[in-house]
Amino acid sequence: QLQLVESGGGLVQPGESLRLSCATSGFIFGIKSMSWYRQAPGKEREQVATIGVTGRVTTYADSVKGRFTISRDNAKSMLYLQMNVLTPDDTAVYYCNVLLSGNNYWGQGTQVTVSS
Repeated sequence: QLQLVESGGGLVQPGESLRLSCATSGFIFGIKSMSWYRQAPGKEREQVATIGVTGRVTTYADSVKGRFTISRDNAKSMLYLQMNVLTPDDTAVYYCNVLLSGNNYWGQGTQVTVSS
C-alpha cells in the first residue's frame, strides 16, 4: 500500500525556517521524481518544487526560488523541503506528491503557518 506521510510543519515567525519531511512506502522511491505542493486557504494547490530521481535536477516555483531547497534520500525513501526566510505568503498546507501510472498520490499534508 502506497503511503506518503508529511511532517515538520508548524507555526513560525517571518524570516524563520522549517524543514519538511515526507516518509514514503509502497513504491520504488528511487526511480520516481517527487514533488512538493502547497495549498493556501481559498487558493488552488500549486507546485512548489520537484526533484529528479538522482536529486541532481530540481525545479522551483518562482515564488520560492532561492529560499526553498528540495532534496531526497533514496536509501531512506525520504523527501525533504528546507524552507528559509519564510513569509506569511508561504502559509499553506504542504503536500508530498508522486505521479505513478498517470495517477497522482498525496499525503495528508502538514500545516505551515507564518505569522508574527
